[in-house]
Amino acid sequence: MNTKHLFFDLDHTLWDFETNSELTFKQIFKEQNIAINFSEFFKIYSPINMRYWRLYRDNKISKEELRYKRLRETFDTLAYKISDNLINLIARDYIDYLPNYNNLLEGTIEVLEYLKLKYKLHIITNGFEEVQKKKLEKSNLLRYFEIIVTSECVGVKKPNPKVFEHAMERAFASPAESVMIGDSLEADVHGAIQIGMKAIHLTKEDNNNSSDFLNIKTLKELKKYL
Repeated sequence: MNTKHLFFDLDHTLWDFETNSELTFKQIFKEQNIAINFSEFFKIYSPINMRYWRLYRDNKISKEELRYKRLRETFDTLAYKISDNLINLIARDYIDYLPNYNNLLEGTIEVLEYLKLKYKLHIITNGFEEVQKKKLEKSNLLRYFEIIVTSECVGVKKPNPKVFEHAMERAFASPAESVMIGDSLEADVHGAIQIGMKAIHLTKEDNNNSSDFLNIKTLKELKKYL
């Protein structure tokens, strides 16, 4: 590999989204006296959230619809009566509080310390501009990355080629010397491959073997390949 640039996804790849999201909701529910079985809420919310994120990624809903509808559908599924005003308050607080929790996936700092000596490191994320920058700052990850590209700043979302092209242009990188590392097969891996980048898929599944990209189950496995 003639690799000089590594582009990382953020949520579910470096930043432990599930843990931090759960802690955020627990804080909000306590503050708002929302009496609901939390594990039941999160079990229902997680797949609903993923579905709405896909709709948002495909430009089928707005940011505001994403933030409201994922909560409304979750509470409705649980038959928990709650006003639209309170849902909108929860949605706002969630975005404000989320970056305050800084759990990272196992091995994140160790691997970034190792890689920064050999490569230029960058971020490409579909997350919201105002939230992702705060996450990076508060989790002490910002210092590792030269270029931070969010889908909002480009105007389209991964896997749209424009996101990757914009990131490489800013990093003065070519596809041949770039690798994308992320958890989403569609957004990160296929998105990168379609413009000539190499890709590494962070996944817990065993059945994603492909000659087009590498699979790893933990970040520490990157040391075997990079």
